[in-house]
Amino acid sequence: MIRKIEKLITGEKTQDGAGVKLTRVISRRNVTDFDPFLLLDAFDSNDPNDYIKGFPWHPHRGIETVTYLIEGEIQHGDSLGNSGSIKDGCCQWMTAGGGILHQEMPQPSKRMLGAQLWLNLPAKDKMTSPQYRDITADMVPKVKEAGITVAVVSGRYKEVQGPVTGDYVRLTLLDVAMVGGQSFQLEVNPEDTLFVYTVTGDGWFDEAKEGHVEEKSAVLFGSGEQLIAKSSEAGMRFLLFSAKPIKEPIAWGGPIVMNTEAELQQAFKDIDEGKFIRHDVIKKI
Repeated sequence: MIRKIEKLITGEKTQDGAGVKLTRVISRRNVTDFDPFLLLDAFDSNDPNDYIKGFPWHPHRGIETVTYLIEGEIQHGDSLGNSGSIKDGCCQWMTAGGGILHQEMPQPSKRMLGAQLWLNLPAKDKMTSPQYRDITADMVPKVKEAGITVAVVSGRYKEVQGPVTGDYVRLTLLDVAMVGGQSFQLEVNPEDTLFVYTVTGDGWFDEAKEGHVEEKSAVLFGSGEQLIAKSSEAGMRFLLFSAKPIKEPIAWGGPIVMNTEAELQQAFKDIDEGKFIRHDVIKKI
């Protein structure tokens, strides 16, 4: 059965960090429908003033953040001692687990284009050891077909395995670029929550005429085993996200996402008392 469009979301323009302009595509108001995906922030700017103030040091607990950069550069550092730069085609996958501090500082670029995904952690893994993965562009396999290029950032596309899948939530993340008038088909796990975000261009995501989707839109799909897409004459590029829902309660406060209000308050108490970073469970990859 072909997956039909269940929800179409354009998000809202906002600012976060020290004044970074972005589009918050999905957030806590969508959290039940998009489980296990919590948040998707998308950014696309040719003006460094929109983003150079960055995201100074801040905490996270109970989630994973996956930052995929199509164009641009973001310098980063964290309390594991990691530091470096995310550049064109690179991905930073951070497991906050029991607690991590990090900063992300975009650098002036011709274009800053990409997205950050927040992925929920199951209750049993909320307090796991913080981890960090630096996925460089040369690690990401690209499958080239007739008029279509698929970058396998995480998970599998056909017989091609990406550099990572996820230790706690198995994530499929594909970057699909289509020239004009091409068709794309993908067999998907019927149990997974599946959505796409159209980065550039437009096209169709089911057989009905109302399946047309404009640029900069998120599409949540209903049940089924197959996704189909067709690009307009202008072409289309989209990010595909797929993972099995967790189906657990959520208590969300800013950068902290736990299962109960008591756990949430404990996290903020740990921050106030200087106990948030548990060095006994820090793990580097």
